[in-house]
Amino acid sequence: MAGDDVMERPREDEDEAYALTPETMDGIVEAAEAGDDAALRKLLDVLHPADIADLIEQLGGEDRQRLLSVMGDGLDGEILSEMEEGLREEVIGSLDPGQLEAALGDLESDDVVEIIEDLEPERQAEVLEALDAEDRAAVEAALSYPEDSAGRLMQREVAAVPEHWTVGRAIDWLRKSENLPEQFYHLILTDPRMHPVGYVTLGRVLGARRDVRLDTLREDSFRVIPVTQDVEDVAYAFNQYHLISAPVADGDGRLVGVITIDDAIRVLDEENEEDLLLLAGVGDESLNDRTWAITRQRFPWLAVNLVTAILASAVIAQFEGVIAALTALAVLMPIVASMGGNAGTQSMTVAVRAIATKDLTGANAWRVLRREVAAGLLNGLAFAVIVGIVGLLWFGSPMLGVVIGAAMIINLVVAGFAGLLIPLALEKVGIDPALASGAFVTTVTDVVGFFAFLGLAAVVLL
Repeated sequence: MAGDDVMERPREDEDEAYALTPETMDGIVEAAEAGDDAALRKLLDVLHPADIADLIEQLGGEDRQRLLSVMGDGLDGEILSEMEEGLREEVIGSLDPGQLEAALGDLESDDVVEIIEDLEPERQAEVLEALDAEDRAAVEAALSYPEDSAGRLMQREVAAVPEHWTVGRAIDWLRKSENLPEQFYHLILTDPRMHPVGYVTLGRVLGARRDVRLDTLREDSFRVIPVTQDVEDVAYAFNQYHLISAPVADGDGRLVGVITIDDAIRVLDEENEEDLLLLAGVGDESLNDRTWAITRQRFPWLAVNLVTAILASAVIAQFEGVIAALTALAVLMPIVASMGGNAGTQSMTVAVRAIATKDLTGANAWRVLRREVAAGLLNGLAFAVIVGIVGLLWFGSPMLGVVIGAAMIINLVVAGFAGLLIPLALEKVGIDPALASGAFVTTVTDVVGFFAFLGLAAVVLL
C-alpha cells in the first residue's frame, strides 16, 4: 500500500523549520480567511502530516473546510492517520471516492485499519469500496479479528524469508521484491510451514558476508505475538522486552503480519491518555467533540459524584446537634475531608498506573499496602501536629486541636488503604480502575473524615 506522497515533502537539507509554529499558524489562518489558495499551499507543503493534522483540529469550521478544499486530491493519508477519531470521520465524510482512494493508497494496511475501524458500517463500506481488491482483502482480513487485538494492530506487509537462506540470497530478494513494507527493521525467518522461528536485524544482514546463513545471525530478543492478544499486552511486551518489531502468528502458528515499535508506542500513548481522562471521569472526549456529546459523556460520573456527596452529607446530618453546639466544627471539618481526599488520590493514582504497567500484582500487593498505610500514618502524624496547633490558636481549645489531629491521622491512614485496595478490587472484578476508583476513594475519605472528626468531637468535647 505504499506509493509516492501526493503532497510535496520538504528536503532534509533545507534549513527551514517545519514545526507548526504560532507564526505559521497565524499565516495559514490569514491565508484561509483571505482565500489565498497559493499562499496556503506554500505554507502546507513544508509541514509534516502530524502538524497538518493538528492544524486541521485547531481550526474552526469555515477555515477547516477552506483548508481541506485547498488540499483536495493532495490530502495525504498520513494526515488522516494522525487525526483525532471524531474529526477524522468528519473529514472522510467530506472526501469524494477518488480523493479517499488517493489518500488511503499511500498507507500500509495497519494504518488503514486504524482509520476505518471506528467508522459506522456504512462509512466503512464506502472506504473499503475506495480501495483496490488486494488492499481491500488485507483490510477486511484485519477487521475480522477482535477489536483491540494484535490482528487489528499488525501490518500484513512483511519481509519474511526462509531460515536456511544465505545473506546474499536475502539481499538479492530484497532488491527485486516489489511488495516490501515501507519501513521494516528485521528479516523474519520462517520454517517450511511459514511458522516464524526467528529474525535478523537489517544491520546484521548488511554487515555479514554473502555466504553466511541467516539462521546463524538470529536475535535473542525474538518473540511471537498471538494474533488475538490484547493490544495492551502487546504494548507491554514491547516496552518490557525492548522490542523493535515482532511477528504475529495465527492459531496454527503461521505468520500473518508484523507489529512495529511505532504501533506499540501509539498504543502506550493512547492507554496513558485514556487512563488520565478516565481518572477525571471524562472518557475519551476531545476538543473537537460537540457540546451535547461531552455533556452526555460527563453526566454519568457527575451523577455518581452527586450520590457520593449526598452520602457524605448524610453523615454530617447525624451530627447536627454537635455542630450546632460547637460551630468551630463546621469551620474545621472540610480540612479533614480535603486532606484525606488528596492523600487517597495520591495513592490511587500510583496504584492505577502500577496496575496498568503490571507492576502491582497479588505478589507484592501486601508489601505496597503496608508502605501506603505507613506513609499515611507518618503524614497523618505530621499534619495532626500542624492542624492541632491551628485549632488551638484559632479557637483557643486544646482538645479541639487534639480531636482534629486524631481525625487527620485516622483519615490519612484510611486513605492509604482505600487508594490501593479499591483499584485492586475493581481490577479483580473486571472494572477499569482508572474509570471508577476516584469516586469510591473520595466517598470513603469524605465519609470516614467527617465521621471520625464529628464522632470524636461528640465524645470528647461535649
